[in-house]
Amino acid sequence: MSETVGDDANVSAAVADWGREEVQGVWDPGRKLLRAVRRYQRLRGKRGPWARLMRKYWVLNHWFWSLVTQSEIHLNTEIGGGLRLTHPTGIIIHPDARIGPNCMIFQQVTLAGPVVLGGHVDVGAGAKLIAPLTVGDHAVIGANAVVTRDVPPGATVAGIPAKVISGPGPAERTPG
Repeated sequence: MSETVGDDANVSAAVADWGREEVQGVWDPGRKLLRAVRRYQRLRGKRGPWARLMRKYWVLNHWFWSLVTQSEIHLNTEIGGGLRLTHPTGIIIHPDARIGPNCMIFQQVTLAGPVVLGGHVDVGAGAKLIAPLTVGDHAVIGANAVVTRDVPPGATVAGIPAKVISGPGPAERTPG
C-alpha cells in the first residue's frame, strides 16, 4: 500500500476499501483510534446492558488512543470507509466534518468546522482546512496549506492561502 500523497490514483472515490483500515500488528495507533470510532458508531443505536457496556469500553479505548496519538477525532464524526491516518499525531477533526471514502490524512492536520472531504482526498502534513468548504473527489491538499475556499475535484492546492497549482479549476498564481 502506498503511503505517499497522490501516488495511488486508481483508488476509488466512491467504493470504500475497508482493507486500508485493518489493524496491522500490536502497535498501530492510527488504525486502533479509527477502530474505536467505528465500533462505538456501530453500537450507538443498540440498546441493552451489553451494548451500553461495550459503548463505554470503546469510549475508553478511543480516549486511550487519542492520548497516544494526541489527536481529536470525535466519536460521532461521519467518516467514509478506507480512511488512512498515515502518521496519526496531532490530527484535529471537528465533529461536523464529513470525510469521504478512501481519504488519507497526514500528521498535524486540522479540519476546522463543517469541512466536507470528497472521496480519495489526500491531505498533506500540517494542512488546515477552515470551514465551511468542500473538497472534491481525488483532490490533493499540499503540506501546510491553509484552505479557506472550496477545492474542485482532481485539483492540487498548496500555499497560504491555498491556491490551485495543478488539475482542474482556475489556477490562481501570483505574478512574478
